Amino acid sequence: MKQDKIFTDQYIVITGAAGFIGSAVVGYLNEQNLSNLILVDDFQEEGKWKNLRNKKFVEIISKHELFDWLEGRESEIEAFIHLGACSSTTEANTDFLIDNNYKYSIMLAEYALQNEHRFIYASSAATYGLGEAGFNDDHDVLDELTPLNPYGFSKHLFDLWLYRNKLLDKVIGLKYFNVFGPNENHKGTMASMVYHMFHKIQKDGFVSLFKSNDPDKYKDGEQLRDFIYVKDAVKITCDMLLEAFKNVSGIFNVGRGKAVTWNDLAKATFEAMGKKVDIRYIDMPSELEKQYQNYTQANMEKYEDLLKKQNKTFEYTDVFTAVNEYVNDYLTVGRYL
Repeated sequence: MKQDKIFTDQYIVITGAAGFIGSAVVGYLNEQNLSNLILVDDFQEEGKWKNLRNKKFVEIISKHELFDWLEGRESEIEAFIHLGACSSTTEANTDFLIDNNYKYSIMLAEYALQNEHRFIYASSAATYGLGEAGFNDDHDVLDELTPLNPYGFSKHLFDLWLYRNKLLDKVIGLKYFNVFGPNENHKGTMASMVYHMFHKIQKDGFVSLFKSNDPDKYKDGEQLRDFIYVKDAVKITCDMLLEAFKNVSGIFNVGRGKAVTWNDLAKATFEAMGKKVDIRYIDMPSELEKQYQNYTQANMEKYEDLLKKQNKTFEYTDVFTAVNEYVNDYLTVGRYL
């Protein structure tokens, strides 16, 4: 990015900047010698501020004050990376999610598009539901997707708003799959399973995984997810700022394109901690059985085709390597990214 960045003097506005992926984006841009950053977030969540220690930026703003701050600064801004959202898959207040994740996103997109700012935003693999229509980021299948929870629905609504208003050729949407890694400490129950397994192993010496609700297809712990290390997800995100990608638009999956079982993820965590593997299987709560994703795997063909056109490649971090680094370089020593 050092020789290929598109600007140095205008602002990049990052919403959700103190969150998991957002703070890692800030750190990555700092590594590229970019500090012309405006950080936006809701700082009521305890502990989130710790993610911004040692970060370089111009200004930090409450999400509730952003539009006042933007007024009159149209020419000072180059791009938005809109990662701010309530990402809790168990949040039941749909009114809140629609206001926070959908309507706020529309307002921000309208501002960016009216002023010809680059607009990169976070969608979610939660929009795919159980994956009945596959995990294909083709725009033509958007109307077929059936999210399983209000969070996924709120993110899907924004994708659909852009699609139906013929705006997907003016923005970049990123459907993140199962992202894990440093700076997720504040997420509580929504933190990755690697985070929770690490603490469970430290405390009790074993890991609990759900028994299969479809044993004919999946043995216990053999349910599959597409896990991607946060550093990889962040590089894919920030690369969209490069001059080489200035004419790129549309929705792209952000995963590894390779599913891994819960058993293997647990084994990777035990191995990273130097502990004997002890996996125990528990009954799945009845309320989860009908909406549990037994399999997710990002179709990465569109992104791979994009890279080929740019004569670029992307090297994903192997899950075992990523878990080992996360455990030993961050969780064990209490370090942030």
